[in-house]
Amino acid sequence: MTTTLTRPIAPALPAAQPNATPALSVRDLHVGHPTTGHDIVRGVSFDLARGGVVGIVGESGSGKTLTCRAILGILPTPFEVTGGSVSIEGRDTSTLSPREWTGLRGSTISAVFQDPASYLNPSIPVGRQVAEVLRVKLGLGRRESRVRTLELFSDVQLRDPAKVHGQYPFELSGGMLQRVLIAAAIAAEPQVLIADEATTALDVTVQAEILDLLAELRESTGLALVVVSHDLAVVAQLVDEVLVMRNGVVVEQGPVSQVLHDPQHDYTQLLVREHEQYGLERFLTPELAS
Repeated sequence: MTTTLTRPIAPALPAAQPNATPALSVRDLHVGHPTTGHDIVRGVSFDLARGGVVGIVGESGSGKTLTCRAILGILPTPFEVTGGSVSIEGRDTSTLSPREWTGLRGSTISAVFQDPASYLNPSIPVGRQVAEVLRVKLGLGRRESRVRTLELFSDVQLRDPAKVHGQYPFELSGGMLQRVLIAAAIAAEPQVLIADEATTALDVTVQAEILDLLAELRESTGLALVVVSHDLAVVAQLVDEVLVMRNGVVVEQGPVSQVLHDPQHDYTQLLVREHEQYGLERFLTPELAS
């Protein structure tokens, strides 16, 4: 099947230096269950340049989230990395101590997940929770952290940052909670942000706003993004390169325009056909979308 994109998939950024160290490098990553000896994720590889965007797409159970958690060093028990390597800003994460991992997460690599309410303390105002990240990661004082939190809330386009600062998670909508979580994730100015199904639970309008926000953060700060979704239309709006995963294996990988224009694997073709009817057609020429 052949489709033609009508606009660039992602904003143009200055070309990376040929020999620049990738912000994130994943090489032949395997994640397995030590009891069974069975690898759930097998052979994932990609490089993410500073300011670049990589998308990982696939159905539930395809291995997307385990891949991300392996990159972040937060695999749930009993899963573990059984092969390959992950390097963040040139550092091989297999050599990191728990203390070094704690220092790296949030300040160099951070993440936003699907259900923001699960990552926020319901009994503490959201502003205090973001301010705590600033105090721990950057050593800011109480007054400085409050000022910076208000700036972050403005950066993620929360209306009335001062009011939101004093509100509890239950007082905020899903879209507002996701913006708060993004503010916390970028508070210490990480180089890499993983957005794992970050828009899945949101309605279409709010989903578009969050995607626009991620694109703006990328342009303004040079943040490198890993965007994970089961929705190919979501990935198509933002990424440079896409990995299509199924049953723990990358079945197709390449520039997103190429993968959408001329998908080679049967599963990718199926995803494109399924998504054309409710989202992907926005990226097709009028003739082919009709």
